[in-house]
Amino acid sequence: MINTLVAVVMAMSTVALPAADSPPPGAVTVEVVTVNGSGCRPGTAAVAPSPDNATLHVLYSDYLAAVGAGTRPTDYRKNCQLNLRVNVPQDFTFAIGQIDYRGFAHLERGATGTQRGTYYFAGMPQVTNKSHTWQGPLDDNWQATDTIDTPFYRPCGVPGNLNINTELRVSVGTSDPKTTSYMAMDSTDAYFATVYHLVWKRCP
Repeated sequence: MINTLVAVVMAMSTVALPAADSPPPGAVTVEVVTVNGSGCRPGTAAVAPSPDNATLHVLYSDYLAAVGAGTRPTDYRKNCQLNLRVNVPQDFTFAIGQIDYRGFAHLERGATGTQRGTYYFAGMPQVTNKSHTWQGPLDDNWQATDTIDTPFYRPCGVPGNLNINTELRVSVGTSDPKTTSYMAMDSTDAYFATVYHLVWKRCP
């Protein structure tokens, strides 16, 4: 999965973000320290930086929440918590400037689906937490973008891990309980990768 993700990352373009320093020329590597949650069982989440150090891409292969016929009571909510050690070139630090989420949803009329995302650096008080909700009927790809107006940087010289928490939640609402509604952030197509756009700053 990692090799597939890296190949697609190389072909994907970046977006304009708040004024900052250019990405560092050296290598950026990411180590997945821990993976927890019902939406990312071991082996179903992959992380890779882009070759230009402008983005981090997270790809899930088994991340789906569902309600209605054929589902279990616990299926309505899925979550994933990733703890990442991001190793950056000396004299640089980074922040998250924008996050692009993608997936597919089938929501019956009256059902709703919600995507929530949180990120923070270990040991720092700042936390970004945003959510998006869709109403049924819907049977299509979905996309959501969180823009961080004032990005907060990892302190220079401090190797604080990046924590990424995501959640999918589906509610039956007024839909027919004999039908099934679901929302997914999983795909074998890396187009659906969650993209974290990085903002770089040179340390003093």
